[in-house]
Amino acid sequence: MMPNKTPTAQERYKDVSCQHGGYWRDDFIDHNYLYNLYFPPEDFFNHCTEKLHELVLNYPVAQNELAHLTGQLIQQPPEQIVVGNGAAELIKIIAGMNRQMIVPVPSFNEYVNAAPEGKVIEFPLQAPSFQLDVDSFAEEAIRRGARIAVVVSPNNPTSLLVPKAELIRLLKILDEHNCILIVDESFIDFAENGESKSLENDVGDFQNLAIIKSMSKAYGICGIRIGYLLTANKHFRALVQQGLHIWNINGFAEEFLRLAPKYKQQFKKSCEKVQEDRDEFYTLLSLIPGMVVYKPTANYIFCRLPDSGPSAPEATERLFVEHNIYIKHCQGKTLPESDRYVRIASRTKKENLELTLALQTVLERV
Repeated sequence: MMPNKTPTAQERYKDVSCQHGGYWRDDFIDHNYLYNLYFPPEDFFNHCTEKLHELVLNYPVAQNELAHLTGQLIQQPPEQIVVGNGAAELIKIIAGMNRQMIVPVPSFNEYVNAAPEGKVIEFPLQAPSFQLDVDSFAEEAIRRGARIAVVVSPNNPTSLLVPKAELIRLLKILDEHNCILIVDESFIDFAENGESKSLENDVGDFQNLAIIKSMSKAYGICGIRIGYLLTANKHFRALVQQGLHIWNINGFAEEFLRLAPKYKQQFKKSCEKVQEDRDEFYTLLSLIPGMVVYKPTANYIFCRLPDSGPSAPEATERLFVEHNIYIKHCQGKTLPESDRYVRIASRTKKENLELTLALQTVLERV
């Protein structure tokens, strides 16, 4: 039998670029996945270690108690909450309702990927601004008979926020045409004064509003998978809940929900630290000659690479092979010249500086 051959850097890159997680098993710096590096606190891990046997051996609670626990954390009525195994589970259920759905693109791919064929309308965000034109979006939704409209704010991959006043205006327009607006606020905690930009406290005013939030990103708990839907529309909430199985959340996720309220101040400070690192990172990236860097509101930065340098897929591979750093290129996303764009997650100040220097080196060599 031949001994196992150590893979080359190129082979490792090919393997990693086909994965959807599990990066911690590989020795590289991950500027691809988007999560809070400064949360949860060590106390949470110590608690789970002490309770390991109980968490592994016992059934977790079901949906009613999970909604109650989440409601305590976000200070919203539990009867308006559905808790999912990550936001992805909720997105899959909503997209599978067989209703015509409109989604601005580029955006989080799962909304389009999870929809049945012929049931999704892609609404292109116009370069170079990639800002959502609410009036044009509403007009297209109405013209095409959409029953669900999706807006991710801050958007992924652009890291751009849709102003709250614009979303409220959109809600009022769509309400007259029997269209529910899903606002994905998974990255809102990383926006400056994000709480004031969220629609969570406005849910009770609009029957056609549902908010989705992946807690995995903001709370740094990707491995235990929690997301929630918040809506005052009882019928829509019931439809989503019908798509869940009885124990869709594991014991570790339940325990996090029980403990999270005591960490509120630490969570707030962690998000402020992420914002500080990101803003400094934005300044660093903006110094690279020829690079267009979009001012971010989330914990990642959207960039257009200089025309004179390598394409985004080439630059991404070189960064990995030559510098052991992994970022996300946008080739294949629905946007013009997608092979010129990258999305880079902000990490620590030291790692962000190292990434900036490495990327500049890669871009200077055609």
